Amino acid sequence: MTTVRRAVLTLPAAPLGPDNPLPALHRLDGAGTPAVDERDRAALPRDMARGLGHAPLRTLLPTRMRDGYGRDRTPTTLDTVEIENEYLRVTVLPGLGGRIHSLHHKPTGRELLYRNPVLQPAAFALNGAWFSGGIEWNIGARGHTTLSCAPLHAAVVAAPDGGEMLRLWEWERLRDLPFQVDLWLPADAAHLRVGVRIRNPHERAVPCYWWSNTAVPEDRRVLAPADTAWHFGYTRALRRVPVPCSEDGTDRTYPLRSTHAGDWFYALPDGRRRWIAALDENGEGLVQTSTDGLLGRKLFVWGTGPGGRRWQEWLTEPGTPGYAEIQAGLARTQLEHPVIEAGEEVSWLEVYGPLSADPATVHGADWAAARAGVETALAEALPRAEVDTAYERWRTAADTEPGPLLAAGSGWGALEVLCGGYELPGTPFPDSLIGEEQRPWAHLLRTGALPAPESGAAPVPGAVPPPGTAPEPAPHGRAPWPTPVSDAWRDMLETAPADPVTEYHLGVAQRAAGDLAQAVRSWERGLKNAAERWPLLYCLAVADREDGHRERAADRYAEAFEAQYGGDPLVTAALGRETVTVLLGANRPAEARGVLSRLPEEVRARGAFRYLEARLLLAEGRPAEARAVFDAGFEVADLREGAEELGELWSRIADEPLPAAYEFRMRPVGE
Repeated sequence: MTTVRRAVLTLPAAPLGPDNPLPALHRLDGAGTPAVDERDRAALPRDMARGLGHAPLRTLLPTRMRDGYGRDRTPTTLDTVEIENEYLRVTVLPGLGGRIHSLHHKPTGRELLYRNPVLQPAAFALNGAWFSGGIEWNIGARGHTTLSCAPLHAAVVAAPDGGEMLRLWEWERLRDLPFQVDLWLPADAAHLRVGVRIRNPHERAVPCYWWSNTAVPEDRRVLAPADTAWHFGYTRALRRVPVPCSEDGTDRTYPLRSTHAGDWFYALPDGRRRWIAALDENGEGLVQTSTDGLLGRKLFVWGTGPGGRRWQEWLTEPGTPGYAEIQAGLARTQLEHPVIEAGEEVSWLEVYGPLSADPATVHGADWAAARAGVETALAEALPRAEVDTAYERWRTAADTEPGPLLAAGSGWGALEVLCGGYELPGTPFPDSLIGEEQRPWAHLLRTGALPAPESGAAPVPGAVPPPGTAPEPAPHGRAPWPTPVSDAWRDMLETAPADPVTEYHLGVAQRAAGDLAQAVRSWERGLKNAAERWPLLYCLAVADREDGHRERAADRYAEAFEAQYGGDPLVTAALGRETVTVLLGANRPAEARGVLSRLPEEVRARGAFRYLEARLLLAEGRPAEARAVFDAGFEVADLREGAEELGELWSRIADEPLPAAYEFRMRPVGE
């Protein structure tokens, strides 16, 4: 029989820490249409040509940045759910985005995935914290989901075959869409079934995104049914290339034969079965296949260059072998966001499990024969019709109500259901899930006005008062509570009493909608009567920075820091980091030094602030001391993927090659 049970897993892990308390107002970089080689533009499929660069995110609102983690790991016990039959044992992390941590093939004792021996957050998700390894579910927009390190709701549900399956579900806030992931193992099956559904309960069409990313050991050959691919690298150019060999004759289906990091989106012919496999020298490994609704397949490699190798080391512990990713998504590339029409849904079935094919064929020079050999092995192990039938049977169980929660996600879905009155059978979001961050908004929904903690500061636990009682004053310098930003909430804020709290949140919602000018007017109105000015000053400072008003932005950042100083230390550190950065950009090093020196020693010792110290020393004309900061060593825990600022700063300090510890550049040098 198949069992679904709670378990625990102990790993060396760096704590996630608190989220950044400041609203994510900044404009996203690199979210527009990619460059396409003119020779390839005419070959774009029509739907792909329409979809490239469609509906990019303006900001990460309403989510917050998750950047409170460090790099000190200690043994940590994680809650898991295990799904097991006589062939497979599947380990799921419901508290970390529903990640499948392990897919263990019991008859051979083989691990089918790349399983990271540590949990080390790094700034790869759209909102920061992400970790490598396993199978992840990416929804929202191009990139690793904001739910990468967030808890999902989890419960047991009756499976289509009469056994049990694990359901994961949440409300994705960037696109305002509920989704579910159902995982089950029929008793006699060697392959995991995964049913996925995304619903649009709104009266408007909504762009969506989904890519299932699977980490596999990089000493594999990756095969998919395609002769060409769309290559996308860190130069942000999309071009069509042959598969398996590039123009220089290098076989790119072997991850370790690429020097630089990059994506290969395989051009799978219409009507062909959708699959991708990663097989070792013996022709054994993992295969992923799906119903036709999951259109795309992709290979990501880190490459053998110094930047890619450094990132691989950064994400795990010394001596751990590297990995590549095989991926499957709703569109041909990750640069597209298909639309779900009002009131509609999309769903599909994925299957993951072992595959064995003739190694001589798999690794032979004849690419067509290699593909055909894998496709034949897949047809024997898991016929296409069997996958289609499993999908149809799963659809009959997709609305089944789950049992008691094994794990709980956030309260945002419950708030949205309360606001919209949505009926979502199979994925309950009861009022009981509404927590501290959602209570002020339930109050707005019920009364037409926000509760009034001091000047927009976040409520203390349970701070929404009973009718007829005054709210408790909030501590000085505490961050405003997070703002829901959809049209419905923006409309409510526009008609609510216009106090500084409401003007702050209205401006955030207007910023999310792309109306920065109107947001500025709301923040300026709120500032006139605000007892606690720093949240509104911060918003106006970001707006000035976005509009290129460098000096005014620096003035407002400095004023916001001064007004907040002495308040919540978490806010002080986050605001101080941005303020120093902006003052340096405005060539005001003396003021930047004044802000940095007022931060606690523990904060200034962090890697991100040591980097700022090196920048500041250089701006003060002290390059030798800036060099000494590098020589002493520091690690910026939330360094972004593809970041080049360490190399750029080093090049201004020294004429020597960048030390390997700081080599995170993903692009070929000079491009």
